[in-house]
Amino acid sequence: MTDHTTTGPRICPHCDGFASAAITLGGRNAHGHLRTVTAHCPACHGTGIAPTRRNREGARA
Repeated sequence: MTDHTTTGPRICPHCDGFASAAITLGGRNAHGHLRTVTAHCPACHGTGIAPTRRNREGARA
């Protein structure tokens, strides 16, 4: 008997799955750590997975 597997979630085409990035602002704080800002993909909101599309009722498949 064959084993059925489900397909994994779709990777976001805008960020290719790398949804968040730490960007250095340059310079260091008083403790010597780099100052960074986290930027998220605007399409998937930092999840790395493409949003699913809903099939509208009456639409052609």
